[in-house]
Amino acid sequence: METTSDNIRAQMRKGVLEYCILSILNKQEAYASSILEELKKANMIVVEGTLYPLLIRQKNQGLLSYRWEESPQGPPRKYYVITDKGRSQLGEMDSAWQEMVDSIETLRK
Repeated sequence: METTSDNIRAQMRKGVLEYCILSILNKQEAYASSILEELKKANMIVVEGTLYPLLIRQKNQGLLSYRWEESPQGPPRKYYVITDKGRSQLGEMDSAWQEMVDSIETLRK
């Protein structure tokens, strides 16, 4: 049973997932399973059904692209890569995030 606290965390996570995806891809290209793994390591638990629509939306916005690579274990993998437009958007998100953190800190004091 989901608690109010769980619901609050889930809603906040949804709001920053696109930012998190660009942050991950800014470090290195990755395929969907490895992006999920990075999000899980950071306690930003996400399921594939949530991740794929976000990746498609970001690709359609020109924020990322992908390439296929043969896999030693199974079918080829789709590797996602951040674009120049994606890096620019990430920079704007970094600024907006910092402004929000500063505002919240100001309100909490």
